[in-house]
Amino acid sequence: MDLKQQIKHMIIERLRLKITPEEIDDEAPLFGDGLALDSIDALELSIAIDKTFGAEIKNEDDGREAFRSINHLAAYIEQHRT
Repeated sequence: MDLKQQIKHMIIERLRLKITPEEIDDEAPLFGDGLALDSIDALELSIAIDKTFGAEIKNEDDGREAFRSINHLAAYIEQHRT
């Protein structure tokens, strides 16, 4: 399974979403019009990303950039894995 698929599965599992990975567009925003996630979801995902992929989201600016889409999140994880 590639990184983007792993991220989609993690998001669905951690946030208990009732969708399939195929329903998540790699370019769609994760917040707002996309998956409509909120700030509590962002906190949960930040923790899950650190535990699952070893990539810590250190501040709000990093989070804002990383959570723009699945593509952005995958790029962030690849750059920040420990």
